Amino acid sequence: MKIVAIAAARLPSDAANSIQVMKACQALAQLGHNTTLLVPGKPPSSLGYDLQTFYGLQTVPEVLWLPTRFRRSFFWQAVRRARALGAELLYTWPPQSAVFGLLMGLPTLMEMHEPPSGRFGLFWYRIFLCLPGRKRLLCITRALQRVLEQRYGTLHPDQVVIGPNGVDLERFASLPAPRAARRQTGLPQFMTIGCTGHLYAGRGAELFLALAKGTPQAFFLWVGGRPEDVEEWRARSAALGLDNIRFTGFIPNKNLPLYQAAADILLMPYGRKIAGSSGGNSADICSPMKMFEYMASGRAIITSDLPVIREVLNERNAIFCPPEDIPAWQEALNRLLIDPAKCKALGRQAQQDVAQYTWLTRADRALQGFVN
Repeated sequence: MKIVAIAAARLPSDAANSIQVMKACQALAQLGHNTTLLVPGKPPSSLGYDLQTFYGLQTVPEVLWLPTRFRRSFFWQAVRRARALGAELLYTWPPQSAVFGLLMGLPTLMEMHEPPSGRFGLFWYRIFLCLPGRKRLLCITRALQRVLEQRYGTLHPDQVVIGPNGVDLERFASLPAPRAARRQTGLPQFMTIGCTGHLYAGRGAELFLALAKGTPQAFFLWVGGRPEDVEEWRARSAALGLDNIRFTGFIPNKNLPLYQAAADILLMPYGRKIAGSSGGNSADICSPMKMFEYMASGRAIITSDLPVIREVLNERNAIFCPPEDIPAWQEALNRLLIDPAKCKALGRQAQQDVAQYTWLTRADRALQGFVN
């Protein structure tokens, strides 16, 4: 079928929402649907932006940029363009476009990653709930679904799907062992503790630094982050005299699995509050993409014990520690460093368990029973 997706994300961008949108649209295309993604702004002026490499894609969906004088007009213009393109299904992240889609009579699936926010967020969400038409709500976690039900109301259970984020398993199918991956990435040959993602507040960079200080025999690698954040944390580590830590900054998504494979242990040191690129707090309802990548890499995982993380991970495939509790994290890390058999067992189990969390499986679940 013809699916037109609408996202407010800026492309290309290293923001998590931008990556998530591209992965979700790739999966729709891989299922055989004619998929077009509409985003605001102008296309990249430089041909140096290769979306396939930048986002680590096997299949690149068609992307159309819609220049708009006023950002708020994008949501309406995108739906008009979707109808002109012959959309048989509107797949949207912005609730405004979901509302306009229903008003135009288009079957509409809205994906949500957080509760309604902003000055008019709740207004648009409630209109979406009230309007007639063929519609579906995709929530990234059960925790988010519960928040929506308790605070704002939601659709009939038959119209709601839980779709955690996912992973492209084929990208992790033939990863080298840690030592070989370190050779390929030019990293030192020490036991390596890794973390990937941005350095926003609540992502655990303080804890990461503390663990590096308390574990001088290991090498600590943080992959990702905006340039200004990377410089700040490099300066902090230098001030502490740490020579066993490296902040790489952004790398193309295509190369991310190899860096994750270079680690013996991977960390998710989230705080009790997790900020995104636009602020807020997602600690109670998040579905981190790196969690599924970590699992697919087959490495041992130590994670903050947030209830929403336990929707996917458990004691058989990860080690849980209280958020921001440095002594507890240090103890857990020390135990794993002297127990390679435990590391391997955790990694194997995680690799087996992640098979149900592919982007393709997610897309199929999102559409099942909703489209012909």
